[in-house]
Amino acid sequence: MTTFWSTYISVLTIGSLIGLTWLLLATRKGQSNNTTDETMGHSFDGIEEYDNPLPKWWFWLFVGTLAFSVGYLILYPGLGNWKGILPGYENGWTGANEWQKEMDKADARFGPIFAKYAAMPVEEVAKDPQALKMGSRLFASNCSVCHGSDAKGAFGFPNLTDNDWRWGGDPETIKTTIMSGRHGVMPAWAEVIGDQGVADVAAFVVSKLDGRTLPEGAKADVENGQKIFAANCVACHGPEGKGTPAMGAPNLTHPQAFIYGSSFAQLQQTIRYGRQGQMPAQAEIQGNDKVHLLAAYVYSLSQGGSAETVTAK
Repeated sequence: MTTFWSTYISVLTIGSLIGLTWLLLATRKGQSNNTTDETMGHSFDGIEEYDNPLPKWWFWLFVGTLAFSVGYLILYPGLGNWKGILPGYENGWTGANEWQKEMDKADARFGPIFAKYAAMPVEEVAKDPQALKMGSRLFASNCSVCHGSDAKGAFGFPNLTDNDWRWGGDPETIKTTIMSGRHGVMPAWAEVIGDQGVADVAAFVVSKLDGRTLPEGAKADVENGQKIFAANCVACHGPEGKGTPAMGAPNLTHPQAFIYGSSFAQLQQTIRYGRQGQMPAQAEIQGNDKVHLLAAYVYSLSQGGSAETVTAK
């Protein structure tokens, strides 16, 4: 803050306190300490105002407020560039500074615990009850808004309690996903294969890859869908439709792998318009040690752990 604005704020603040103090004391002059039946000489709708002073408790409440204001402005930042006499406000008071102070305290207290688990393999951390409690709290605070409090996902967000992983479900891959994030893209195919081609491919995926029965009255050529799939889709999903983790392409032989729905109509929507999903990177937000705990917790869920049970402990 420049000297001009610092001086301006200080003079305005101090001047206001002095003015309020003068006004409070000036209005007390000439007032009787006793109640009276005399009125102020005016009335409204038959109501007259008595010429009585404010109650003493009201007056002292104002005095206390002014005294508190003076004390606060001495102890804490509030007068321009004045930092206050209390330690810890050398850089001024801001919400960001207060947050950082709290984070520094938390790091000093819990940092060694996080570091201990970070030095262990994810598989071992996933077997430690205390680590799972910590991981569940991190998950509830940072991940449940997308994946749900039970980690079973929602429309557009994968279920983390099963074994259908787009990018791989081994411990280190899970940690990499959380640390660096992922960006999955399914291109739109309507302009390439046409609406009938979209229906044919969806029918092939439902009936041949997934082994389900097509809806009654579905107008689709499964054989043609297989040809289109072989020409356009195998590059990502593989010749058997079992996906490619390196590309984030899901296994099309499992209905639960379809986070945007696995019905014949929903598959057509996905093929026709494409999909884009992004998992935000947590490296800068959580740091390596916390992500290590998160990865262990998520890994434990797919190994038979219970999100509800662990979170409740």
